Amino acid sequence: MSAALVRLLAVSAGATVANSYYNQAFLGHLTADFGLAAGTAAIVPVLTQAGNAFGVLLLAPLGDRLERKSLILRTFVALVIALIGAALSPSFVCLAVASLAVGLFTTVTQQIVPLAVHLAPPSERGRILGKVTGGILIGILLARTVSGTISDLWGWPFVFWFSAAMMTVIGVALALWLPRVPPTTDLSYLRLLGSLWTLLRTHGVLRQAVAVQFLIFAAFVGFWSNLALLLSEPPYQLGGTAVGLLALVGVCGALAAPIAGGFADRRGPAVVVTVGAGLVTLAFFVFGLWQGSLISLVFGILVMDLAVQSSQVANQTRVYALDLTARSRLNTVFMATMLAGGAVGAGVGGAAYATWGWTGTCAFGATSAAMAFYLSLRS
Repeated sequence: MSAALVRLLAVSAGATVANSYYNQAFLGHLTADFGLAAGTAAIVPVLTQAGNAFGVLLLAPLGDRLERKSLILRTFVALVIALIGAALSPSFVCLAVASLAVGLFTTVTQQIVPLAVHLAPPSERGRILGKVTGGILIGILLARTVSGTISDLWGWPFVFWFSAAMMTVIGVALALWLPRVPPTTDLSYLRLLGSLWTLLRTHGVLRQAVAVQFLIFAAFVGFWSNLALLLSEPPYQLGGTAVGLLALVGVCGALAAPIAGGFADRRGPAVVVTVGAGLVTLAFFVFGLWQGSLISLVFGILVMDLAVQSSQVANQTRVYALDLTARSRLNTVFMATMLAGGAVGAGVGGAAYATWGWTGTCAFGATSAAMAFYLSLRS
């Protein structure tokens, strides 16, 4: 793989995954423009995430069954059409349906990641995977900042127009530079989906990896889903801009992911996973013990985002090595489980905040990460 192709895949993965998070920044604009009752606009991000979950489960496994370049380009076309539909939505119902489609086809991200692993030489697989997944985390963290700025200046439809244009440019670049990769299996679609359970039942390493990442990502999402509530209260009393700035701090952690991937190549991914889970636990102790301090928040976010990204890269390195012919399906199992962990983290972390405040969220995050640390130690 050339360095240029690695950068293209990293940018593509980050830009596509951002589509799942853009709408979270302009829910207030939707409420005002469509005259909605308080809280109704939240249907849009819920449907987007639901579409994402269905896409990971139903579309991502096709990377093993179909020629990957063609599959990626067709999904890009569908995503652009869905984004244009969202931008032109004349009613809230139309926007909700378009948002479901955006989430469904945004899972092209999970077609790009296995392709990068397939093309990478074995000695550099962790480093390259680190760069691509680093692009994903940067896309997630920057999505709200970009979307909030554009929607405030020009209105929420321009967020979708902006993304549609960007997806078109990236799609053309992929059409020019992506190599063709033949399918690795001829299983029928139903048997392809059925093999997901077979893979999980067969590989103990896969079961351990998904359990650890489920718990780590639950802690991660539990933090970010409640941070805006924390910052809106004393002693901070800050708005959404502060959340965006702290997300930019997290980008620094994401940039270190290729280093963690290279370490996994040299020393083995299991060590990186264990260290990552331990550092996430440490970050939540910092959040909980030094409440009210912006410095502790910044330090904890740097540690947590680096650790979460490093553990994900290392776990994916372990998972992709299990079966060279089933990397898209292995990625489906891994990502679907991780996203489920995020949903649990948002729900349980939010309930803990409502009951016990920020201390409850920190206790949940520390407990979840500590359980991941314990599981990572078991062979």
